[in-house]
Amino acid sequence: MNTPRPRRVVITGPRRDVRRRRPRPITDEIDDQTRVGKVYLRSLIRTQLLLGLATVALVVVPLAAMPLVFGAWPSVRELQVGPMPLWWLLLGVLVYPAILGVGWWYVRQADRNEAQFTDLVEGR
Repeated sequence: MNTPRPRRVVITGPRRDVRRRRPRPITDEIDDQTRVGKVYLRSLIRTQLLLGLATVALVVVPLAAMPLVFGAWPSVRELQVGPMPLWWLLLGVLVYPAILGVGWWYVRQADRNEAQFTDLVEGR
């Protein structure tokens, strides 16, 4: 009698004679200035540039608006706070703490951006 041979099952797995290549670290990509490294670095630079532009806008826009407001409405220019004109108080006293506050905010945001970039690069 002719009995059918059992069907042969082939089990495959990864080849053991081939070394697996580790993925290249992103830091090497950045150091070697490959396309991928340039993309990562460009994203950090773009983020920091946008933060810088936002910081400049937070300082320059209000400072540029004050003379326009005082020039356009003379009644605002005449306002007094105690013995001092309002515009002296705004320009002489309130501007400096505002600039310091914006500077503090900028440093915190820049540190946060760099920490996020470091986490991204190191794969945390």
